[in-house]
Amino acid sequence: MRVDLFDFELPQERIALRPVSPRDAAKMLVADKDSDLLDVHVRDLPSFLNRGDVLVFNDTRVIPAQLEGVRGEAKIGATLHKRIDLRRWQAFIRNAKRLKEGDRIAFPSEVFAMAERRHNDGSFTLAFEGDEPVETLLERAGRMPLPPYIAGKRPTDERDKSDYQTIFAKEDGAVAAPTAALHFTDALLRALDDRGVVRETLTLHVGAGTFLPVKADDTDDHAMHAEWGRIDADTAARLNAARVAGNRVIAVGTTSLRLLESAADEHDVIQPFAGDTSIFITPGYRFKAIDGLMTNFHLPKSTLFMLVSALMGRDRMQAVYAQAIESNYRFYSYGDSSLLLP
Repeated sequence: MRVDLFDFELPQERIALRPVSPRDAAKMLVADKDSDLLDVHVRDLPSFLNRGDVLVFNDTRVIPAQLEGVRGEAKIGATLHKRIDLRRWQAFIRNAKRLKEGDRIAFPSEVFAMAERRHNDGSFTLAFEGDEPVETLLERAGRMPLPPYIAGKRPTDERDKSDYQTIFAKEDGAVAAPTAALHFTDALLRALDDRGVVRETLTLHVGAGTFLPVKADDTDDHAMHAEWGRIDADTAARLNAARVAGNRVIAVGTTSLRLLESAADEHDVIQPFAGDTSIFITPGYRFKAIDGLMTNFHLPKSTLFMLVSALMGRDRMQAVYAQAIESNYRFYSYGDSSLLLP
């Protein structure tokens, strides 16, 4: 399928550089298959859900995975994007031409790593020195890995340490936030509880590959980066029981959706899951595990815009995005939200 079919014009001023406050004051565009689009706010979410509906959140926690260091006189930037083991991470490297296998990189606060292996995509495996957990080293030497469309407009600051974490963040390992859940507040969770909406969590450690542009002209030629995720047996059983009872399972974010679909078998049953997924969802895909999606507004020609087009239809999503742009919705990680109910 041609990638340019998923293009659209997005004014630069629509890119949100900060979240709104309170978080649930963000706008939300509600869309089903063919009814009029509704402009509401995230705090109105409970009124679109029924008692027994299930919202599925990603409880991954963003780690300060961006590092600035030196190899000799050369400045080296590293963005960790996938854990390999306790001391080794795969990382995208800035100024990679100045780095070769076996080089030692010095980061701030006495943090050191060896460039152990160069991968075919230009990334490296970095092996961190010492006995402290890598996460401890990153808290000392790293900074929050804001998306390039925000980091290119302003520097990271102290606010981002809280702004770029969801209320559900628990399991260390993500280098990008599951941004659909950034909109949730304690007040909104109480309102959902009062409505009888059920909450479940899973873990998908979002990688920096989520921001990589699709460089191929055809979707068949694009390779997704793998990300690690887990759904435990009890959670899978409750989700299956909810659907059997006629309740909807609505993924909060494309990360939750992708893991649920990775875990679902050919009989539409969600199985326990622990491992990597590189699922790439494009129009023509048959959804097996979810009945709706809450998600932010994504980049033109991105894998995530392809995913929502698979869920709702490409023409429908072009109309949704056209209205969002016309109505001054804020796009991307710190932007506004949509509720998609196919």
